Amino acid sequence: MEHVHLTIPERLLELLPEDGANAARDMERAVEGYERAVNRAIDAGGEGEVDAGELLDVIEHMETRMKTYDEFVPELRAWGQSPAYAVSWRDLHASLVEQLHEHEDLTDRLDRERNYRLVDDGIRLKDLKED
Repeated sequence: MEHVHLTIPERLLELLPEDGANAARDMERAVEGYERAVNRAIDAGGEGEVDAGELLDVIEHMETRMKTYDEFVPELRAWGQSPAYAVSWRDLHASLVEQLHEHEDLTDRLDRERNYRLVDDGIRLKDLKED
């Protein structure tokens, strides 16, 4: 399986305030780290495969980060501060997850791994509750 290349959507960089150069560099470093982790999972799977468990761990980490930044948005607004950075980081993580799901080879394997985890672990009550 070929390595994945992840990108930062240009619109997210445009959302950053003018002093967001450091944030843009931080985003680039974060994307490079995620890309390395994803490609490690691809390499770990062997010939033409992917370690779906390792890849799903990376995606679940991104989803957790996305939720964390999403929770910051109303809090920042309540304090009268701009949520621009939180919105940008939330949207970045959402975009990265979407980019990974756009790879048809990965989507099927990820779906199987999610289903396997659900059946293997049983349905957990925390998964059914909406916070």
